[in-house]
Amino acid sequence: MSPSAVDNSTSVDTSKAQLKPNIGVYTNPAHDLWITEAEPSAENAKTGADLKHGEVTIAIRSTGICGSDVHFWHAGCIGPMIVEGDHILGHESAGDVIAVHPSVTHLKVGDRVAVEPNVICNECEPCLTGRYNGCEKVQFLSTPPVPGLLRRYVNHPAVWCHKIGNMSYEDGSMLEPLSVALAGMQRAKIELGDPVLICGAGPIGLITLLCVDAAGACPIVITDISESRLEFAKSICPRVITHKVERGTAEEAGKRIVESFGGVEPAVTMECTGVESSIAAAVWASKFGGKVFIIGVGKNEINIPFMRASVREVDIQLQYRYSNTWPRAIRLVESGVIDMKRLVTHRFKLEDAIKAFKTSADPKSGAIKVQIQSLE
Repeated sequence: MSPSAVDNSTSVDTSKAQLKPNIGVYTNPAHDLWITEAEPSAENAKTGADLKHGEVTIAIRSTGICGSDVHFWHAGCIGPMIVEGDHILGHESAGDVIAVHPSVTHLKVGDRVAVEPNVICNECEPCLTGRYNGCEKVQFLSTPPVPGLLRRYVNHPAVWCHKIGNMSYEDGSMLEPLSVALAGMQRAKIELGDPVLICGAGPIGLITLLCVDAAGACPIVITDISESRLEFAKSICPRVITHKVERGTAEEAGKRIVESFGGVEPAVTMECTGVESSIAAAVWASKFGGKVFIIGVGKNEINIPFMRASVREVDIQLQYRYSNTWPRAIRLVESGVIDMKRLVTHRFKLEDAIKAFKTSADPKSGAIKVQIQSLE
């Protein structure tokens, strides 16, 4: 499908129409990628026959491809999260409610919603203290063995379906990566006027850039190995200073980053790559008492410049997903404070999902965020 814009702003009550067969995008331990039938069936989706207490059925309209989806396909795992069978990908989605269990009162058929892709136990300490991203029994959609959202119809607890009003489905699907950035912003405690370094100009890095810009950080430097991605970052935030990563030691890289700041050492780094060399460079660049906040996902074990961090009292902090961010994300998008529309560079139909994944995984494609439209 052409990367030209597609009108996805009209909500249709599909419960009164003939539904298309439910299909999903699968991978497996052999790193295959294919499209085949998925649950629930179209008939059960239409009638809500499979719904459990507290659930609704959603006709998925738009789903973004995340780097983790590509990683599960290519590598078969992310740390301890391992693809061990046929597995449906996708966790950035929005669509329409088409069936409602009688126990659900705050949603109705026709509501437009974004799906927060987790189910928690509500019993463990992280859940009971409001940090449910640390739930000991969490079922996070698309993380093996929990099937993801890249299909036409999904049953999901209504409490994790957030109304998006007249927001486009694409914007609704982008609330998930925006939530990642917001969780990082909140825990990193970025303040007005802080010099901030962002490592990585991929989707999370670029959304973090929009958030850091809105928060009044200055100056802002973003790094990447790709000149085109840095140019894209400049196009969405003209005041950002771009810095192309070159070969050299972490210490040398840190010094070059400080030079990009005009001699100012960053107070906070939002590290969005998870790459060892990038984390090390950020530690070397940080001011005394600064912070390196790691959003990116990397190897099971990495080396860091321990003594540099020690003698400079550089705090190293990490993030796992998010909690309680979606209402805030919705307000930011609805108000226009954060505009992520330009990050969507390619669009494909669900039937063309394999091509969509190949585009997303190809650095030469120029893709930032690839969207898959399950229903028109």
